[in-house]
Amino acid sequence: MFDLIVIVRVPDPADAEPVAAALRRMRPLCLAEDGCVAWEAYHSDEDPLRFVLVERWATRAHWEAHGEGAAIQEIYIPEILPRVEREVHPSTPLRDTPATGEPPH
Repeated sequence: MFDLIVIVRVPDPADAEPVAAALRRMRPLCLAEDGCVAWEAYHSDEDPLRFVLVERWATRAHWEAHGEGAAIQEIYIPEILPRVEREVHPSTPLRDTPATGEPPH
């Protein structure tokens, strides 16, 4: 599995709703992509200018191919990226007991 957390901040409050709407439209496109296990966008209840994307892909290669898909090319790049600051974090879930061969987290 390849897990990704993307933290998005919208500097201009007028852009928060257009970004939210674009993220809503992205979800079904992402979920339909080969290798997409889960894709969720969250809007912070505490900070209306912050969003968090939680993505799970079967492999890193699936996530890399996602960059050429409609969700990224037709929505994310033209509608979201110009309006946001973002942090991209490939991540590993914390577990009580690490699986064999995995470093403990």
